[in-house]
Amino acid sequence: MRVLVLGGGALGRSVAESLKGEFDVTIIEKDEIRAQALEESGFTVIKGDFSYTATLLKAGIDRAELVIITTMDLDTIRKTVYVIRTNNREVPILTVLPDDVNLEDLVSQINEEYEAEVKIDYTISPRSALRDAIVKTVEITGEKKSANLLVRKLKELKAQDDSLLILMHDNPDPDAIASAAALSVIAQTLGFKTQVAYGGEIAHHENRAFVNLLGVELRKVSRGSYELKRYPFIALVDCQPNGNLTTLEQEDYEKIKVIIDHHQILQHLQELIPEDAFLDIRPEVHSSSSILAEYLRMLNISLSPLLATALFYGIYIDTKKFSKLSHVDLKAIEFLAGKVDYELLDKIEHPDISTETAEILARAILNRRIYKNVVISNVGFITNRDAIAESADFLLRLEGITTVLVFGIVDDRIEMSARTRDVRVNIGAVLREAFGDIGSGGGHSQSGGARVPLGIFKLAKDKNSLLRLVEEAITEKFLEALKVKEG
Repeated sequence: MRVLVLGGGALGRSVAESLKGEFDVTIIEKDEIRAQALEESGFTVIKGDFSYTATLLKAGIDRAELVIITTMDLDTIRKTVYVIRTNNREVPILTVLPDDVNLEDLVSQINEEYEAEVKIDYTISPRSALRDAIVKTVEITGEKKSANLLVRKLKELKAQDDSLLILMHDNPDPDAIASAAALSVIAQTLGFKTQVAYGGEIAHHENRAFVNLLGVELRKVSRGSYELKRYPFIALVDCQPNGNLTTLEQEDYEKIKVIIDHHQILQHLQELIPEDAFLDIRPEVHSSSSILAEYLRMLNISLSPLLATALFYGIYIDTKKFSKLSHVDLKAIEFLAGKVDYELLDKIEHPDISTETAEILARAILNRRIYKNVVISNVGFITNRDAIAESADFLLRLEGITTVLVFGIVDDRIEMSARTRDVRVNIGAVLREAFGDIGSGGGHSQSGGARVPLGIFKLAKDKNSLLRLVEEAITEKFLEALKVKEG
Protein backbone atom coordinates (compact mmCIF):
# COMPACT_ATOMS: atom_id res chain seq x y z
CA MET A 1 0.00 0.00 0.00
CA ARG A 2 1.32 3.47 -0.98
CA VAL A 3 1.26 5.82 2.04
CA LEU A 4 2.06 9.54 2.04
CA VAL A 5 3.18 10.93 5.40
CA LEU A 6 2.80 14.72 5.38
CA GLY A 7 5.40 16.13 7.75
CA GLY A 8 8.74 14.68 8.81
CA GLY A 9 8.85 15.95 12.37
CA ALA A 10 8.95 13.78 15.47
CA LEU A 11 5.47 12.34 14.90
CA GLY A 12 5.80 11.93 11.12
CA ARG A 13 9.17 10.22 11.44
CA SER A 14 7.88 7.90 14.17
CA VAL A 15 4.86 6.91 12.04
CA ALA A 16 7.05 6.35 8.96
CA GLU A 17 9.48 4.20 10.94
CA SER A 18 6.60 2.05 12.18
CA LEU A 19 5.23 1.58 8.65
CA LYS A 20 8.58 1.14 6.90
CA GLY A 21 9.12 -2.33 5.46
CA GLU A 22 5.41 -3.20 5.54
CA PHE A 23 4.23 -0.37 3.27
CA ASP A 24 5.55 1.87 0.47
CA VAL A 25 6.05 5.09 2.48
CA THR A 26 6.89 8.56 1.15
CA ILE A 27 7.46 11.51 3.48
CA ILE A 28 6.85 15.14 2.41
CA GLU A 29 9.02 17.60 4.40
CA LYS A 30 9.78 21.25 3.58
CA ASP A 31 12.66 21.74 6.05
CA GLU A 32 15.82 20.92 4.05
CA ILE A 33 17.95 19.85 7.00
CA ARG A 34 15.22 17.54 8.34
CA ALA A 35 14.51 16.19 4.83
CA GLN A 36 18.21 15.39 4.33
CA ALA A 37 18.37 13.59 7.69
CA LEU A 38 15.35 11.50 6.71
CA GLU A 39 16.92 10.60 3.35
CA GLU A 40 20.15 9.57 5.09
CA SER A 41 18.04 7.28 7.28
CA GLY A 42 16.75 5.48 4.21
CA PHE A 43 13.34 7.12 3.75
CA THR A 44 11.85 8.22 0.43
CA VAL A 45 11.47 11.99 0.85
CA ILE A 46 9.88 14.73 -1.27
CA LYS A 47 11.12 18.21 -0.33
CA GLY A 48 8.47 20.88 -0.33
CA ASP A 49 5.27 22.26 1.24
CA PHE A 50 2.63 19.50 1.36
CA SER A 51 -0.20 22.05 1.23
CA TYR A 52 0.73 22.86 -2.38
CA THR A 53 -0.56 20.94 -5.39
CA ALA A 54 2.84 20.75 -7.11
CA THR A 55 4.43 19.07 -4.10
CA LEU A 56 1.61 16.55 -3.73
CA LEU A 57 1.70 15.72 -7.44
CA LYS A 58 5.44 15.20 -7.23
CA ALA A 59 4.87 12.80 -4.32
CA GLY A 60 2.29 10.84 -6.36
CA ILE A 61 -0.94 11.94 -4.70
CA ASP A 62 -2.90 10.50 -7.64
CA ARG A 63 -1.56 7.01 -6.84
CA ALA A 64 -1.60 7.26 -3.04
CA GLU A 65 -3.76 4.79 -1.08
CA LEU A 66 -3.57 6.59 2.27
CA VAL A 67 -2.53 10.11 3.32
CA ILE A 68 -1.50 10.86 6.91
CA ILE A 69 -1.38 14.55 7.99
CA THR A 70 0.83 14.93 11.07
CA THR A 71 0.61 18.70 11.73
CA MET A 72 -1.89 20.13 14.22
CA ASP A 73 -1.98 23.61 12.67
CA LEU A 74 -5.63 24.04 11.67
CA ASP A 75 -5.02 26.49 8.81
CA THR A 76 -2.54 24.03 7.27
CA ILE A 77 -4.88 21.09 7.79
CA ARG A 78 -7.81 22.88 6.11
CA LYS A 79 -5.77 23.94 3.10
CA THR A 80 -4.06 20.54 2.76
CA VAL A 81 -7.32 18.58 2.87
CA TYR A 82 -8.78 20.82 0.15
CA VAL A 83 -5.69 20.40 -2.08
CA ILE A 84 -5.65 16.62 -1.56
CA ARG A 85 -9.32 16.35 -2.50
CA THR A 86 -8.78 18.51 -5.56
CA ASN A 87 -6.26 15.96 -6.87
CA ASN A 88 -7.62 12.70 -5.44
CA ARG A 89 -11.25 12.57 -4.26
CA GLU A 90 -11.17 8.98 -2.98
CA VAL A 91 -7.86 8.51 -1.14
CA PRO A 92 -8.47 7.98 2.62
CA ILE A 93 -7.19 10.87 4.76
CA LEU A 94 -6.07 10.43 8.37
CA THR A 95 -5.26 13.62 10.25
CA VAL A 96 -4.20 14.54 13.76
CA LEU A 97 -6.53 17.08 15.39
CA PRO A 98 -6.13 19.30 18.47
CA ASP A 99 -8.16 17.99 21.43
CA ASP A 100 -10.70 20.83 21.31
CA VAL A 101 -11.49 20.49 17.57
CA ASN A 102 -14.58 18.70 16.31
CA LEU A 103 -14.31 16.85 12.99
CA GLU A 104 -17.72 17.96 11.73
CA ASP A 105 -16.89 21.61 12.46
CA LEU A 106 -13.56 21.28 10.66
CA VAL A 107 -15.13 19.78 7.53
CA SER A 108 -17.82 22.46 7.57
CA GLN A 109 -15.16 25.18 7.75
CA ILE A 110 -13.27 23.70 4.77
CA ASN A 111 -16.44 23.42 2.70
CA GLU A 112 -17.43 26.98 3.51
CA GLU A 113 -13.95 28.49 2.99
CA TYR A 114 -13.22 26.73 -0.31
CA GLU A 115 -16.82 26.25 -1.51
CA ALA A 116 -16.19 22.54 -1.92
CA GLU A 117 -17.47 19.19 -0.64
CA VAL A 118 -14.64 17.34 1.13
CA LYS A 119 -14.41 14.41 3.52
CA ILE A 120 -11.87 13.36 6.14
CA ASP A 121 -11.94 9.63 6.81
CA TYR A 122 -10.04 9.26 10.09
CA THR A 123 -8.95 11.58 12.91
CA ILE A 124 -6.88 11.11 16.04
CA SER A 125 -6.56 13.56 18.92
CA PRO A 126 -3.64 13.25 21.38
CA ARG A 127 -5.89 13.20 24.42
CA SER A 128 -8.24 10.49 23.13
CA ALA A 129 -5.31 8.43 21.80
CA LEU A 130 -3.60 8.64 25.19
CA ARG A 131 -6.86 7.78 26.96
CA ASP A 132 -7.45 4.74 24.73
CA ALA A 133 -3.86 3.56 25.24
CA ILE A 134 -4.23 3.86 29.03
CA VAL A 135 -7.58 2.01 29.04
CA LYS A 136 -6.13 -0.74 26.86
CA THR A 137 -3.13 -1.10 29.19
CA VAL A 138 -5.42 -1.29 32.23
CA GLU A 139 -7.54 -3.96 30.53
CA ILE A 140 -4.48 -6.02 29.59
CA THR A 141 -3.14 -5.69 33.14
CA GLY A 142 -6.46 -6.98 34.51
CA GLU A 143 -6.54 -9.86 32.04
CA LYS A 144 -2.98 -10.85 32.88
CA LYS A 145 -3.68 -10.59 36.59
CA SER A 146 -6.56 -13.12 36.44
CA ALA A 147 -4.58 -15.55 34.28
CA ASN A 148 -1.47 -15.22 36.44
CA LEU A 149 -3.43 -15.74 39.65
CA LEU A 150 -4.93 -18.93 38.20
CA VAL A 151 -1.49 -20.22 37.23
CA ARG A 152 -0.12 -19.31 40.67
CA LYS A 153 -2.92 -21.28 42.36
CA LEU A 154 -2.42 -24.30 40.06
CA LYS A 155 1.34 -24.30 40.69
CA GLU A 156 0.67 -24.12 44.42
CA LEU A 157 -1.60 -27.18 44.15
CA LYS A 158 0.84 -29.00 41.86
CA ALA A 159 3.47 -28.80 44.59
CA GLN A 160 1.14 -30.98 46.71
CA ASP A 161 -0.37 -33.37 44.13
CA ASP A 162 -0.64 -33.63 40.36
CA SER A 163 -4.27 -34.80 40.07
CA LEU A 164 -7.14 -32.38 39.37
CA LEU A 165 -10.85 -33.10 38.88
CA ILE A 166 -12.62 -30.50 36.74
CA LEU A 167 -16.32 -30.67 37.53
CA MET A 168 -19.22 -29.17 35.57
CA HIS A 169 -22.87 -28.83 36.53
CA ASP A 170 -25.03 -31.96 36.32
CA ASN A 171 -26.26 -31.55 32.74
CA PRO A 172 -23.44 -29.66 31.03
CA ASP A 173 -24.02 -27.50 27.98
CA PRO A 174 -21.43 -26.53 25.31
CA ASP A 175 -20.20 -23.55 27.35
CA ALA A 176 -19.47 -25.72 30.38
CA ILE A 177 -17.88 -28.51 28.33
CA ALA A 178 -15.66 -26.17 26.31
CA SER A 179 -14.60 -24.23 29.41
CA ALA A 180 -13.71 -27.43 31.27
CA ALA A 181 -11.71 -28.70 28.28
CA ALA A 182 -9.80 -25.40 28.13
CA LEU A 183 -9.01 -25.45 31.85
CA SER A 184 -7.82 -29.04 31.42
CA VAL A 185 -5.36 -27.89 28.72
CA ILE A 186 -4.06 -25.08 30.95
CA ALA A 187 -3.60 -27.46 33.90
CA GLN A 188 -1.91 -30.09 31.73
CA THR A 189 0.69 -27.54 30.56
CA LEU A 190 1.64 -27.24 34.23
CA GLY A 191 1.99 -31.01 34.62
CA PHE A 192 -1.42 -31.98 36.01
CA LYS A 193 -3.27 -35.20 35.27
CA THR A 194 -6.84 -34.00 34.75
CA GLN A 195 -10.28 -35.50 34.45
CA VAL A 196 -13.36 -33.56 33.27
CA ALA A 197 -16.54 -34.89 34.90
CA TYR A 198 -20.27 -34.31 35.39
CA GLY A 199 -23.01 -35.97 37.41
CA GLY A 200 -26.16 -35.97 35.28
CA GLU A 201 -26.90 -36.49 31.60
CA ILE A 202 -25.83 -35.08 28.24
CA ALA A 203 -29.05 -35.70 26.37
CA HIS A 204 -29.61 -32.67 24.13
CA HIS A 205 -28.82 -33.86 20.59
CA GLU A 206 -26.66 -30.81 19.81
CA ASN A 207 -24.69 -31.34 23.03
CA ARG A 208 -24.10 -35.01 22.24
CA ALA A 209 -22.93 -34.07 18.73
CA PHE A 210 -20.69 -31.44 20.31
CA VAL A 211 -18.99 -34.01 22.56
CA ASN A 212 -18.72 -36.70 19.88
CA LEU A 213 -17.40 -34.53 17.05
CA LEU A 214 -14.90 -32.67 19.20
CA GLY A 215 -13.65 -35.81 20.91
CA VAL A 216 -13.96 -34.26 24.38
CA GLU A 217 -13.23 -36.93 27.02
CA LEU A 218 -15.78 -36.68 29.84
CA ARG A 219 -16.56 -39.01 32.72
CA LYS A 220 -19.83 -39.35 34.58
CA VAL A 221 -19.38 -39.50 38.36
CA SER A 222 -21.92 -40.14 41.08
CA ARG A 223 -22.30 -38.56 44.48
CA GLY A 224 -20.05 -40.22 47.05
CA SER A 225 -18.25 -42.38 44.47
CA TYR A 226 -14.59 -43.36 44.70
CA GLU A 227 -13.99 -41.79 41.31
CA LEU A 228 -14.88 -38.43 42.83
CA LYS A 229 -13.32 -38.99 46.27
CA ARG A 230 -9.89 -40.02 44.97
CA TYR A 231 -9.07 -36.56 43.62
CA PRO A 232 -7.37 -34.23 46.13
CA PHE A 233 -8.44 -31.04 44.32
CA ILE A 234 -11.61 -29.98 42.51
CA ALA A 235 -12.09 -27.14 40.03
CA LEU A 236 -15.66 -26.01 39.28
CA VAL A 237 -16.27 -24.56 35.83
CA ASP A 238 -19.46 -22.77 34.73
CA CYS A 239 -21.09 -23.65 38.05
CA GLN A 240 -21.04 -23.09 41.80
CA PRO A 241 -22.12 -25.38 44.68
CA ASN A 242 -25.91 -24.99 44.14
CA GLY A 243 -28.98 -26.83 42.88
CA ASN A 244 -27.45 -27.50 39.46
CA LEU A 245 -24.51 -29.34 41.01
CA THR A 246 -25.72 -32.29 43.08
CA THR A 247 -22.60 -34.46 42.78
CA LEU A 248 -20.72 -33.01 45.75
CA GLU A 249 -21.27 -33.84 49.39
CA GLN A 250 -20.59 -31.28 52.11
CA GLU A 251 -17.20 -32.84 52.92
CA ASP A 252 -16.11 -32.41 49.29
CA TYR A 253 -16.35 -28.62 49.48
CA GLU A 254 -12.98 -28.38 51.22
CA LYS A 255 -11.34 -29.76 48.07
CA ILE A 256 -12.74 -27.00 45.84
CA LYS A 257 -9.70 -24.90 44.94
CA VAL A 258 -10.83 -23.21 41.71
CA ILE A 259 -14.20 -21.73 40.65
CA ILE A 260 -14.60 -20.08 37.23
CA ASP A 261 -18.11 -18.95 36.31
CA HIS A 262 -20.07 -16.21 34.58
CA HIS A 263 -23.29 -16.55 36.58
CA GLN A 264 -24.26 -14.39 39.53
CA ILE A 265 -22.20 -15.25 42.60
CA LEU A 266 -23.86 -17.69 44.96
CA GLN A 267 -24.87 -16.21 48.29
CA HIS A 268 -22.67 -17.40 51.18
CA LEU A 269 -20.22 -18.97 48.71
CA GLN A 270 -17.24 -17.92 50.83
CA GLU A 271 -18.67 -19.88 53.74
CA LEU A 272 -18.87 -23.08 51.68
CA ILE A 273 -15.38 -23.25 50.21
CA PRO A 274 -11.79 -22.82 51.46
CA GLU A 275 -10.59 -19.25 52.00
CA ASP A 276 -7.61 -19.77 49.68
CA ALA A 277 -9.67 -20.92 46.68
CA PHE A 278 -9.16 -19.10 43.37
CA LEU A 279 -12.41 -17.39 42.32
CA ASP A 280 -13.07 -15.74 38.98
CA ILE A 281 -16.81 -15.09 38.83
CA ARG A 282 -17.88 -12.44 36.32
CA PRO A 283 -21.65 -11.95 35.92
CA GLU A 284 -20.99 -9.16 33.42
CA VAL A 285 -19.47 -11.70 31.00
CA HIS A 286 -22.00 -13.85 29.13
CA SER A 287 -19.97 -17.03 28.70
CA SER A 288 -17.44 -18.98 30.76
CA SER A 289 -15.76 -19.92 27.47
CA SER A 290 -14.88 -16.24 27.01
CA ILE A 291 -13.08 -16.20 30.36
CA LEU A 292 -11.12 -19.34 29.50
CA ALA A 293 -10.25 -17.94 26.06
CA GLU A 294 -8.86 -14.89 27.83
CA TYR A 295 -6.62 -17.12 29.98
CA LEU A 296 -5.31 -18.96 26.92
CA ARG A 297 -4.62 -15.67 25.13
CA MET A 298 -2.83 -14.09 28.09
CA LEU A 299 -0.77 -17.23 28.80
CA ASN A 300 0.19 -17.66 25.11
CA ILE A 301 -1.01 -21.26 25.16
CA SER A 302 -1.55 -22.62 21.66
CA LEU A 303 -4.94 -24.25 21.14
CA SER A 304 -6.04 -26.82 18.60
CA PRO A 305 -8.80 -26.15 16.05
CA LEU A 306 -10.98 -28.54 18.07
CA LEU A 307 -10.62 -26.54 21.30
CA ALA A 308 -11.00 -23.22 19.46
CA THR A 309 -14.20 -24.54 17.83
CA ALA A 310 -15.50 -25.75 21.19
CA LEU A 311 -14.92 -22.40 22.90
CA PHE A 312 -16.35 -20.47 19.94
CA TYR A 313 -19.52 -22.59 19.99
CA GLY A 314 -19.77 -22.28 23.77
CA ILE A 315 -19.79 -18.49 23.43
CA TYR A 316 -22.23 -18.69 20.51
CA ILE A 317 -24.76 -20.69 22.55
CA ASP A 318 -24.52 -18.77 25.84
CA THR A 319 -24.67 -15.34 24.18
CA LYS A 320 -27.84 -16.29 22.27
CA LYS A 321 -26.05 -16.50 18.92
CA PHE A 322 -23.84 -13.47 19.67
CA SER A 323 -26.83 -11.23 20.41
CA LYS A 324 -25.58 -10.26 23.88
CA LEU A 325 -21.84 -9.60 24.17
CA SER A 326 -19.55 -7.99 26.73
CA HIS A 327 -16.11 -6.67 25.77
CA VAL A 328 -14.62 -9.91 27.16
CA ASP A 329 -16.87 -11.97 24.88
CA LEU A 330 -15.94 -9.79 21.88
CA LYS A 331 -12.21 -10.18 22.53
CA ALA A 332 -12.62 -13.94 22.88
CA ILE A 333 -14.48 -14.17 19.56
CA GLU A 334 -11.75 -12.13 17.85
CA PHE A 335 -9.06 -14.37 19.37
CA LEU A 336 -10.79 -17.61 18.36
CA ALA A 337 -12.30 -16.72 14.97
CA GLY A 338 -9.21 -17.50 12.86
CA LYS A 339 -8.66 -20.85 14.58
CA VAL A 340 -12.19 -22.32 14.26
CA ASP A 341 -13.01 -25.33 12.07
CA TYR A 342 -16.21 -23.95 10.53
CA GLU A 343 -17.11 -27.18 8.72
CA LEU A 344 -17.06 -28.98 12.06
CA LEU A 345 -19.02 -26.13 13.62
CA ASP A 346 -21.80 -26.60 11.07
CA LYS A 347 -22.02 -30.32 11.89
CA ILE A 348 -22.37 -29.50 15.60
CA GLU A 349 -25.06 -26.92 15.04
CA HIS A 350 -27.15 -29.10 12.71
CA PRO A 351 -27.04 -32.67 14.04
CA ASP A 352 -29.75 -35.25 13.41
CA ILE A 353 -32.50 -35.07 16.00
CA SER A 354 -33.10 -38.25 18.02
CA THR A 355 -36.40 -40.12 17.89
CA GLU A 356 -36.99 -39.54 21.60
CA THR A 357 -36.43 -35.80 21.28
CA ALA A 358 -38.88 -35.64 18.37
CA GLU A 359 -41.49 -37.55 20.42
CA ILE A 360 -41.09 -35.24 23.43
CA LEU A 361 -41.31 -32.17 21.18
CA ALA A 362 -44.55 -33.52 19.69
CA ARG A 363 -45.88 -34.19 23.19
CA ALA A 364 -45.03 -30.61 24.24
CA ILE A 365 -47.01 -29.24 21.31
CA LEU A 366 -50.02 -31.50 21.89
CA ASN A 367 -50.15 -30.98 25.68
CA ARG A 368 -49.68 -27.21 25.68
CA ARG A 369 -52.09 -25.08 27.67
CA ILE A 370 -52.33 -21.36 26.96
CA TYR A 371 -52.94 -18.70 29.61
CA LYS A 372 -53.14 -15.34 27.80
CA ASN A 373 -49.62 -15.09 26.27
CA VAL A 374 -48.13 -17.87 28.43
CA VAL A 375 -47.75 -21.52 27.40
CA ILE A 376 -47.33 -24.34 29.92
CA SER A 377 -46.77 -27.90 28.71
CA ASN A 378 -46.45 -31.19 30.58
CA VAL A 379 -44.43 -33.77 28.61
CA GLY A 380 -44.93 -36.53 31.18
CA PHE A 381 -42.43 -39.26 32.07
CA ILE A 382 -39.18 -38.93 30.12
CA THR A 383 -35.48 -39.84 30.31
CA ASN A 384 -34.09 -37.09 28.06
CA ARG A 385 -34.02 -34.01 30.28
CA ASP A 386 -32.47 -31.76 27.61
CA ALA A 387 -35.49 -32.32 25.36
CA ILE A 388 -37.46 -30.18 27.84
CA ALA A 389 -35.25 -27.19 27.06
CA GLU A 390 -35.49 -27.84 23.32
CA SER A 391 -39.28 -27.99 23.58
CA ALA A 392 -39.35 -24.69 25.50
CA ASP A 393 -37.22 -23.05 22.81
CA PHE A 394 -39.61 -24.31 20.13
CA LEU A 395 -42.85 -23.26 21.87
CA LEU A 396 -41.52 -19.72 22.37
CA ARG A 397 -41.62 -19.34 18.58
CA LEU A 398 -45.43 -19.66 18.55
CA GLU A 399 -47.24 -16.53 17.46
CA GLY A 400 -48.46 -14.36 20.34
CA ILE A 401 -46.55 -16.34 22.99
CA THR A 402 -44.04 -14.47 25.16
CA THR A 403 -43.39 -16.91 28.02
CA VAL A 404 -43.08 -20.71 28.11
CA LEU A 405 -42.73 -23.36 30.80
CA VAL A 406 -42.19 -27.04 29.88
CA PHE A 407 -41.86 -29.72 32.55
CA GLY A 408 -41.56 -33.47 32.80
CA ILE A 409 -40.83 -36.20 35.32
CA VAL A 410 -37.33 -37.67 35.25
CA ASP A 411 -36.73 -40.49 37.76
CA ASP A 412 -37.81 -39.10 41.17
CA ARG A 413 -37.95 -35.41 40.32
CA ILE A 414 -39.79 -32.84 38.23
CA GLU A 415 -37.54 -31.08 35.72
CA MET A 416 -38.55 -27.71 34.28
CA SER A 417 -37.30 -25.31 31.62
CA ALA A 418 -38.68 -21.82 31.01
CA ARG A 419 -38.15 -19.16 28.36
CA THR A 420 -39.44 -15.61 27.87
CA ARG A 421 -39.07 -12.74 25.44
CA ASP A 422 -41.11 -10.39 27.63
CA VAL A 423 -38.70 -7.64 28.74
CA ARG A 424 -40.81 -7.07 31.85
CA VAL A 425 -40.17 -10.62 33.08
CA ASN A 426 -37.01 -12.02 34.68
CA ILE A 427 -37.72 -15.71 34.23
CA GLY A 428 -34.84 -16.80 36.47
CA ALA A 429 -36.30 -14.77 39.35
CA VAL A 430 -39.79 -16.14 38.60
CA LEU A 431 -38.57 -19.75 38.82
CA ARG A 432 -36.65 -19.01 42.00
CA GLU A 433 -39.75 -17.48 43.62
CA ALA A 434 -42.07 -20.26 42.41
CA PHE A 435 -39.97 -23.31 43.24
CA GLY A 436 -37.07 -22.23 45.44
CA ASP A 437 -38.87 -23.17 48.65
CA ILE A 438 -39.76 -26.71 47.49
CA GLY A 439 -36.74 -27.43 45.28
CA SER A 440 -34.40 -25.24 43.28
CA GLY A 441 -34.95 -22.71 40.53
CA GLY A 442 -33.14 -19.86 38.80
CA GLY A 443 -31.38 -18.76 35.64
CA HIS A 444 -31.05 -15.64 33.52
CA SER A 445 -33.58 -12.97 32.61
CA GLN A 446 -34.73 -14.81 29.47
CA SER A 447 -34.11 -18.48 30.28
CA GLY A 448 -33.97 -20.67 33.33
CA GLY A 449 -34.67 -24.03 34.88
CA ALA A 450 -36.05 -25.59 38.03
CA ARG A 451 -36.04 -28.96 39.75
CA VAL A 452 -38.48 -30.23 42.38
CA PRO A 453 -38.35 -33.65 44.07
CA LEU A 454 -41.55 -35.68 43.63
CA GLY A 455 -41.89 -36.07 47.38
CA ILE A 456 -45.56 -36.13 48.39
CA PHE A 457 -46.70 -36.58 44.78
CA LYS A 458 -45.52 -40.20 44.98
CA LEU A 459 -48.59 -40.96 47.07
CA ALA A 460 -50.75 -40.72 43.93
CA LYS A 461 -52.51 -44.03 43.16
CA ASP A 462 -51.31 -44.24 39.54
CA LYS A 463 -49.23 -42.47 36.91
CA ASN A 464 -52.15 -40.52 35.45
CA SER A 465 -53.13 -39.20 38.87
CA LEU A 466 -49.49 -38.31 39.53
CA LEU A 467 -49.22 -36.37 36.28
CA ARG A 468 -52.46 -34.51 36.98
CA LEU A 469 -51.42 -33.53 40.51
CA VAL A 470 -47.97 -32.39 39.33
CA GLU A 471 -49.46 -30.35 36.50
CA GLU A 472 -51.95 -28.59 38.78
CA ALA A 473 -49.32 -27.73 41.38
CA ILE A 474 -46.62 -26.59 38.94
CA THR A 475 -49.06 -24.51 36.87
CA GLU A 476 -50.51 -22.78 39.93
CA LYS A 477 -47.11 -21.88 41.43
CA PHE A 478 -45.65 -20.71 38.11
CA LEU A 479 -48.60 -18.50 37.16
CA GLU A 480 -48.73 -17.09 40.69
CA ALA A 481 -45.05 -16.11 40.55
CA LEU A 482 -45.58 -14.74 37.04
CA LYS A 483 -48.66 -12.82 38.35
CA VAL A 484 -50.92 -14.30 35.68
CA LYS A 485 -54.43 -15.47 36.59
CA GLU A 486 -55.73 -18.80 35.33
CA GLY A 487 -58.78 -18.85 33.13
